[in-house]
Amino acid sequence: MALSTEAYTANWEKSLLLLMEQLEQRPTTQLTGCHKELIYAENKLRLFRYQALNIAQSKTPILITYALINRPDIVDLEPKRSLVLRLLEKGFPVYLIDWGYPDSSDCFTSLNDYINGLLHRCVQQTKRHANSQQLDLLGICQGGVFSLCYAALHPSQVRKLITIVSPIDFHNSPLGLSIKNTAGSLNRANRNIAGKQISQLFNSLKPFQLNRDKYRQPAKLVAAKEKLDTFLHMERWLNDQPDLAGLAANEFLRYFYQQNSLHNNKLQLANKPVLLSKIQCPVLNFYATRDHIVPATSAQALSQHIDEPQYREVALAGGHIGAFTSQKAQQALIHELNAWLQ
Repeated sequence: MALSTEAYTANWEKSLLLLMEQLEQRPTTQLTGCHKELIYAENKLRLFRYQALNIAQSKTPILITYALINRPDIVDLEPKRSLVLRLLEKGFPVYLIDWGYPDSSDCFTSLNDYINGLLHRCVQQTKRHANSQQLDLLGICQGGVFSLCYAALHPSQVRKLITIVSPIDFHNSPLGLSIKNTAGSLNRANRNIAGKQISQLFNSLKPFQLNRDKYRQPAKLVAAKEKLDTFLHMERWLNDQPDLAGLAANEFLRYFYQQNSLHNNKLQLANKPVLLSKIQCPVLNFYATRDHIVPATSAQALSQHIDEPQYREVALAGGHIGAFTSQKAQQALIHELNAWLQ
């Protein structure tokens, strides 16, 4: 029997209060991650190397590049959901870029600064630290877009490229439509864009599920400590939102979401064309079957740019984040990734 509006609201408010009580009772609950060391820093950026496990190591390092939106902690959220730990368990040397928290001094940092500057220097530092001539680049969401652009501009630097839930056809996405409708309020290249403003934009794609329905869960989770901890970890991660450097954010909105320049072969960085057909390394493209942010067709558009012998795509059951954090999807991802990287 369906609840009345009043009963539903009362239950929702009760669950929300319960969640707030749990947050107050567990103030020290933190994202738990693998041990890592800082090997390079530049302005807000930090480059980390994760401590290897006591097993045989692969020769080629993996450099993980996450999006500028939210924090890269999601790849090492907790032991059972850690993409980093799964890679370490296979003997891969794992490095991670943390873009940091831009402030007002970063408002004129451009996409070229991120891709040909910061990302390029992280690639060089990773290779130097690992004593390797090449590396494998793993990009997630916007980090995958950055990685593709980098591999197209610097093809000799990357041995193999992995993209996970990364958009290619930006016009084949409900997020693209939302951004078109709100571009005016975001168009402030001389100041940063607040992370919370971007979060509200994402939440607007599934307003009921992401803004109300999920807060009914705590009442069911209080008796299950591990599940409640995971829920709280995810909430802390979702609400840890760096601001976006104004110029780079507006360039990304304009070039990718509005003009779809990468997919249309019209993107340029530092007056150089960024053509995905110039990528010389093998590419493994993971997309999620229930992704409301990057639909499968948006990610699969990469197949139109990379020749079939060097291109492979794999479907992962899950949503945009669950595709690489849920234990079942993670198992499938690592199985494919481990075989492909050999």
